[in-house]
Amino acid sequence: MTETRDGAPSATDGGDPPDGSEFGVGDQGGDGPRIEFRGGKWASTVPLVFFIGWAILQSGVLGIGDTNGLVVGALIGTTLGMFLVRGDWKAYADTIFEGMTQRVAATAIVAWLWAGMFAETLQVGGFVEGLIFAADALNVGATTFPAAAFVLCGLLATGIGTGYGATVAFVTLFFPAGVLIGANPVLLFAAILSGAVFGDNLAPVSDTTIVSAVTQDADIGGVVASRFKYAIGAAVPAFAAYLIAGSVMAGVNLEGAAALRESANALGLVHLLSMAVVIVTAVAGRHIVEAISWGLLVAVAFNLLFGLSAASDVVVFTVTEAGALSGLPVVEVGETAGVGGSLYAGAVGFFPLIVLTLLIVAMAQIMIRGGGFEAIQTFLLDRVATTVRRAELTLVVGTATINGMITINTAAEIAIAPYVARIGEKFNINGYRRANILDANTSALGYIFPWAGGVLVGYQVMVGPDGLGAEYGPEMVVNPIEVVPYVFHGWFLVAIFVLAAITGFGREYIPDRVSEEVSRA
Repeated sequence: MTETRDGAPSATDGGDPPDGSEFGVGDQGGDGPRIEFRGGKWASTVPLVFFIGWAILQSGVLGIGDTNGLVVGALIGTTLGMFLVRGDWKAYADTIFEGMTQRVAATAIVAWLWAGMFAETLQVGGFVEGLIFAADALNVGATTFPAAAFVLCGLLATGIGTGYGATVAFVTLFFPAGVLIGANPVLLFAAILSGAVFGDNLAPVSDTTIVSAVTQDADIGGVVASRFKYAIGAAVPAFAAYLIAGSVMAGVNLEGAAALRESANALGLVHLLSMAVVIVTAVAGRHIVEAISWGLLVAVAFNLLFGLSAASDVVVFTVTEAGALSGLPVVEVGETAGVGGSLYAGAVGFFPLIVLTLLIVAMAQIMIRGGGFEAIQTFLLDRVATTVRRAELTLVVGTATINGMITINTAAEIAIAPYVARIGEKFNINGYRRANILDANTSALGYIFPWAGGVLVGYQVMVGPDGLGAEYGPEMVVNPIEVVPYVFHGWFLVAIFVLAAITGFGREYIPDRVSEEVSRA
């Protein structure tokens, strides 16, 4: 999901080995209040189960892809859980706040805000028009555009370590360019999500990679090297699938598309350098906020230097009456007072999703404090995981199930990680293998379910106040439920680990290979 390197010394540099505490790992057993529910530990799952039911009804049955509606479902589910608490409700209420203050939620939120501002600034700077020009010049047509978007988004997500950030950038910029040249919107959105899955799963600086490694007592370098075969094994057929699907799935007729294509120009491609600044800075080990901030500064400078946009396109204060400051380039006179521009639009569009994220993480914390995760672990250990093969299948299905409930992939990974470790150690499964099973499922399914954070962050770009739908028309808005079958890389990645668990492909036991000291280096 997001890169979280903080520059702390690694174990090999004389520091303590990362224990995952910066993500909230290790809190599951917790010193916080345990909540007693009427109906026992399983009742602590009611808020999340209700939310999933609401999301399925809203998105799947009624076909309404509305983040605000999901927020209402999460609020109702959280409130219902309170009525099942035995005794004082204070511990339940405190747990809601405890969950909302977890760093994992803040990490996702920060990535969305900065990535949103950056992508929107590139958009007002004509990067979409530049991409259309490049696609025509290179003869990248509607058939091949989804496959190209999958590869490019995968490379960006791997470089910067944030699948969410890559999704924001590609839906803002590459998605409209592809739809305008005739690519199918559903397939193209799914291809971008697949690229995000690839990067989230493989990037050494992704927080899903870091959490999966440190919670399974494995070094990050060894984990990345050991999972490369699985990532490529899923990526190759996914690429082929996008080429095939791109040739049979028709695009949409977008009013004004011809005029927009005629406005394409090469100058907007200068923002490839803006994106390169972000990638290079992130790969160099800088925090993702710093990396995007440098890219944002370069993008603003290019916009002004090359006349790609006015200063008021970046930030503008609208006043109702002319005054002493109305002559400034960032002050305009209009009918309604307010603030606008790419920085404003890029950030404010994610506010509903931010609220939903906080509620989801809070509901997950309720399950932890109420013993729901402990009940799941006990059931899996006692009833299901009775052999090595069944143990690995349990890990695959278990991580998938939890990710279906906790739709922020890193939060889901943190919640299930201790149980993956316990089940794996019981059957002597190597830490590398456990980390790969844990990360593959949470990375993949975090971009597949229609209520998942990775899907909704892209959808929010389409439906935000100044989103793609408002700018180009309703054809630019894809219902999240429609993309589920086409996130090919995500599905192939899950399938590979199901087959690996059944056949034993890639299986390693603890004595087979000793992990290096856990380190970010």
